[in-house]
Amino acid sequence: MELVNNVICPFCGTLCDDIVCKVEDNEVVGTFNACIIGHSKFVHAEGAMRYTKPLLRKDGEFVEISYDEAIEKAAQILVDAQRPLMYGWSCTECEAQAAGMALAEDVRAIIDNTASVCHGPSLLAVHDTGYPVCTLGEVKNRADIVVYWGCNPFHAHPRHMARHAFARGFFRERGRSDRTVIVVDPRKSDTAKLADIHLQLDYNKDYELVDAMRSILMGHDVLYDEVAGIPKDQIVGAVEALKEAQFGILFFGMGITHSLGKHRNIDTAIMMVQDLNNFAKWTLIPMRGHYNVNGFNQVCTWESGYPFCVDYATGTPRYNPGETGSNDVLQNKEADAMMVVASDPGAHFPQRALERMAEIPVIAVEPHRTPTTVMADLIIPPAIVGIEAEGTAYRMDGVPLKMKKVVKTDLLSDLEIMEKILEKAKEIRASK
Repeated sequence: MELVNNVICPFCGTLCDDIVCKVEDNEVVGTFNACIIGHSKFVHAEGAMRYTKPLLRKDGEFVEISYDEAIEKAAQILVDAQRPLMYGWSCTECEAQAAGMALAEDVRAIIDNTASVCHGPSLLAVHDTGYPVCTLGEVKNRADIVVYWGCNPFHAHPRHMARHAFARGFFRERGRSDRTVIVVDPRKSDTAKLADIHLQLDYNKDYELVDAMRSILMGHDVLYDEVAGIPKDQIVGAVEALKEAQFGILFFGMGITHSLGKHRNIDTAIMMVQDLNNFAKWTLIPMRGHYNVNGFNQVCTWESGYPFCVDYATGTPRYNPGETGSNDVLQNKEADAMMVVASDPGAHFPQRALERMAEIPVIAVEPHRTPTTVMADLIIPPAIVGIEAEGTAYRMDGVPLKMKKVVKTDLLSDLEIMEKILEKAKEIRASK
């Protein structure tokens, strides 16, 4: 048995970098330090649900084909389409994402990632108001006030609190005892049960609460005895605690990005953090879900100038969320072919989008059986980044980390698949 140290976990945006993998006969058989979800991803990389050969649907049934045939078929579908959509990208490396951007430009596709159905409102808000961010290392070493708004890291990012919010740091030697934790959530979640202060607001009232807190920060009175279901004196007490911070951090999740108000909630929350900097040092970090969803937004911005929802139909990048998003072009029946990479819209997209997916050719670049692969016409299985392939990923705080290759595989990586499809697409177009 071999122990591979300092492995980065390819599950969530926390990107825990202290995992130890136990490898036996070229298979991960156990882990140290990983959470239960990360452990499951490592040890269940192989299994009955794993694809080992490309599959093409013929007469309603999947048949095995070679990688060369699969690459040619995928390229042909994308080249022949008038409005191809390339979606996903959040569970693969930045290098594959960059190759995907080049492919999207070449076949004049719309390219979008899972941010359009999760933290897209956060990206829109950043356009408006800026991004007062810090690193998770600064949180661990400096933060004495930690706010979790609209998120439940106890379950969604299981090691986040232990490694950052509660950990012993350079200026927080006693760890949890040196910090005040505030949770804003309409539910009494398991994260809320660990908080010092729980602001249990009404559903869809995040904007009203943030606005009231900003009013108090600016020295104005709140005219109501209760805002968003929370008594005025409790809101005032929470604001006073925020003002007394030495270093404060606001972590926010989909509970605020997808409640009524969407990106305007984040606009106001960012402005509240800016207001708080008149009294104390304050920053914020979005609780990104997939381990490299942040990476795609970085890569997409480098390559096109925009973070997601990029349309190359005219040969130059165009950006208009609400029109050029994946759900928009599916539900409006604009997309006539779709490539899904490292995500599972079949399990998460609304019914009208799935109905369109069932009508058009769907290519799934995916290692395991999912609702999307069940719908797909072509399945190309890749090596799993962080386990069977190396590559770069961006942590939720924007810090890039290098993923390790822990075991060997004969499967092509996402990067190799994208490069080969791009090469074949160019050949097909040149022959026309």
